[in-house]
Amino acid sequence: MTVSERLTDNLRRQGCDARVISTEPLAGGACQDLFRVVLERDGVEQTWVLRSDARTSLPGSISRADEYPVVHAANAAGVPTPAVRWFGEGIVREGAGAYMMEWREGIALGGKVTRHPSLAAAREVLPEQLAQALAMIHSVTPPAGLQGPADGQGSAAWSLSKLRASMDRLPSARPDLELAFCWLSENAPEDPVGLVHGDFRVGNFLVDNTGLTAVLDWEFAHRGSPFEDMGWLSVRDWRFGVLDKPVGGLCDRAEFYAAYEAAGGIAVNPQSVHFWEVFGNLSWATGALWQTQRYLDGDYDFELLAIGRRTAEMTFEALRLIERGVWQ
Repeated sequence: MTVSERLTDNLRRQGCDARVISTEPLAGGACQDLFRVVLERDGVEQTWVLRSDARTSLPGSISRADEYPVVHAANAAGVPTPAVRWFGEGIVREGAGAYMMEWREGIALGGKVTRHPSLAAAREVLPEQLAQALAMIHSVTPPAGLQGPADGQGSAAWSLSKLRASMDRLPSARPDLELAFCWLSENAPEDPVGLVHGDFRVGNFLVDNTGLTAVLDWEFAHRGSPFEDMGWLSVRDWRFGVLDKPVGGLCDRAEFYAAYEAAGGIAVNPQSVHFWEVFGNLSWATGALWQTQRYLDGDYDFELLAIGRRTAEMTFEALRLIERGVWQ
C-alpha cells in the first residue's frame, strides 16, 4: 500500500470520510518525516501536514505518540501552534507513529526571518509575539507521562544527565565538550519545573509579513526549566548571522525578558538563562555530531552530514560564554 492508501485507511478508521488527493514530501524536517497532504472533505479541498516518526532520531527526541498530546494541549491553551488530529501508526512505514497537523502559511528559513527585507515589519513585532507564545507554553500543564525530572530531582540535574548520556554514546571523547560540561555540572541552578518546548528557536517558527503564524517542532518537549527555552532561543547558531541581537537575531535580552514577564511569564533570572545558554550551545554541539552519525548509520541525507561541522562553532561559543560570565 502507498502512503496515501494507508493514510486514507487510518482516517476512515477514525471516522473521517476524506479522499486523499495527494501526498508530497516536504523538505526542511531534519528530525521527522513531513508530507504535504491535500484532502477532499465534504466536497472541499483542505491542506494538511502529515508528521511521522523518521527512520532514525536524535537522542532526547520523543515519539509522535508522546508529541501528539503535548501539541494538542498547547493548541487548546491558545499557543499559536497548528491543531493536530487523527494519530495513527504504520502510515509512512511499519511501526512509525504519525498524525495530521493543520497547514499554516509562513516562512521558516532562519536567514530569511532574521535578514530578508520583506520581513522587516515582522521583525518589529516578533520579539513580543514570541515572548507571548513562550509565556503561554510555560503556563500549560504537561501531559501525564511526559519525560522530565523525577520527584526531588532538579530540572538542570535531569537535563545534564540526558546530555551526559548523549555525550557518552558518541564514537569518541571530546575534551572541549568535557570542559564545558564540567562548568555546567558545577553551576547548575535550582529552577521551577514546567512544560518546556525544547526547540523554541528561529527556524522552528513560521513567519509572514505580519509576524508569527505558528510555533512548530515539538519533538524535544519535556518537563523542565522555563529558562531552558530562553537560553536555547539565544544560542548563537539560531541568530543566523545577526550576532548583535542575541535573542534569535531579533532583539536584545532585556527587551525579550520584559516582554515575557509582561505576557504573564515568571520573573526572569538572568543567571539561570546564562546557564541554559551555555547548556544550549553544548547540547547543539553534541546534537550536530549526532546528526552526522545518523548519516554514517545509513540515513543518507546530506544535510545531516553537513551539520556536524558546526560542532566546533558551538563549543567555542559555550566556552566564550563561560569566560565572559552572566550578562547583566
